Amino acid sequence: MRRLRATALSAAALTASALLLLTGCAGPATDADPSASAADPAATEEPQLEGELTVYAAASLKAAFDELATQFEQANPGVDIQPISYDGSSTLATQIIEGAPVDVFASADEKNMQKVVDEGLASGAELFATNVLTLVVPTGNPGGVTGLAQLANADLNIVLCAAEVPCGAASATLLENAGVTASVDSYEQNVTAVLTKVAADEADAGLVYVTDAATTADVETVETDGADAVVNTYPIVALDDAPDAEIADAFVAFVLSAAGQSVLTGLGFGMP
Repeated sequence: MRRLRATALSAAALTASALLLLTGCAGPATDADPSASAADPAATEEPQLEGELTVYAAASLKAAFDELATQFEQANPGVDIQPISYDGSSTLATQIIEGAPVDVFASADEKNMQKVVDEGLASGAELFATNVLTLVVPTGNPGGVTGLAQLANADLNIVLCAAEVPCGAASATLLENAGVTASVDSYEQNVTAVLTKVAADEADAGLVYVTDAATTADVETVETDGADAVVNTYPIVALDDAPDAEIADAFVAFVLSAAGQSVLTGLGFGMP
């Protein structure tokens, strides 16, 4: 009997010792390494964007999109944005419809964006900026232009955007509202060409966007009555067959973001 009792006690002691050893190995919950339960950062980090991006943008967007492209590349070192193609929105829309391999299209009006949408090449375009026109003259205003009415003066050299591009359509509306029939010496395919001629003193006056006038030397603005009533609205879209859809979507999202909008408003664009 004593032997049996001693054996039983020994077994109990061994069991208790084993439990203590197991408990000691586990250690108190409060002493655990915090990193043991933390998620692996590499497992949750979003994959970095890598590849090239091709953007077509209205000529009036050059200053803004050059800055947006720089900021986007800085935030995404693996992305290489090709030199952005800037031109009249109608020209860019035609090139896209004819098969140009483009990731993102930003138009200065909804009409030319709609051409691309109607061809089944894009959908879901979003508005991201607005703009209005202003009358510009060379520094010193050699023609003595004081308002829209003087654009009817045949003795002055007047340059405007062609009717098919957004700045041309807006100019036509502005002049019609003012009851002015302009005596135009040349029509240009984009707003940059108009601005270049005025800045070079090759024209006495022209109509351009306020954002272009604000970023160009050698021109002065003239008060332009009725300009605030003629607003161009800018849409942007990632093409449905964009060569790199993920990067295209990310760039569009950046333009629409608070950071992107800050760049645009800082250059004089309005918000849609």
